[in-house]
Amino acid sequence: MSEQRISVYLVDDHPLVLEGVKTLLRSEADIHIVGQANNGLEALVQLAANPAVQVAVIDMNMPQMSGVELTRALRVQCPHIRVLVLSMDDDYALIREVLDAGGMGYLLKNTTREELSAAIRAIAAGRTFFSQEVGDTLLQHSVAPMTAPVNLTAREHEILRLIAREYSNNLIAEMLFISERTVETHRKNILVKTNSKSVVGLIQYALRHKLLP
Repeated sequence: MSEQRISVYLVDDHPLVLEGVKTLLRSEADIHIVGQANNGLEALVQLAANPAVQVAVIDMNMPQMSGVELTRALRVQCPHIRVLVLSMDDDYALIREVLDAGGMGYLLKNTTREELSAAIRAIAAGRTFFSQEVGDTLLQHSVAPMTAPVNLTAREHEILRLIAREYSNNLIAEMLFISERTVETHRKNILVKTNSKSVVGLIQYALRHKLLP
């Protein structure tokens, strides 16, 4: 079973926070903490030498290199690593910075063991994850639509709804009795039609235009 464990790397300049996160995750059999660093520069060196890491849990505010800067650097140097940011702040501008830098998740530091482990599993599987407060902040700052929504086919609407429920391409293909390649083609077409750069942007677009039930 060890090969199925999610390899996680922690980055925070506060030792107590690192210990707290490790304590929260200690009982999760499928999550394995493989290393830690106290700043972004140290993390970059270690992560470049450790290709097995799947998820990096990163503090937003650190000396020498911020969480956003580290996320941006990892996207270039270690694109296989998916980033989950921990922060004390649910400010929209900061959340947006993380997403634009390539982060796939954003949790507040008052998170629970259940939420943190769920976020790590979701991100390791290629999905996004936000705490409730962060999700609310994103929705509150969704700009009202200035134009009518694009015309999606019935199948595209169906796939959009399943994407919003965080279903994988493989699961969508099984549910709709179509190939995974067909699902991927539809997904790309939906992103192009809605001019969305990511799944997060796509869901925000769908919510603004009331495309989701």
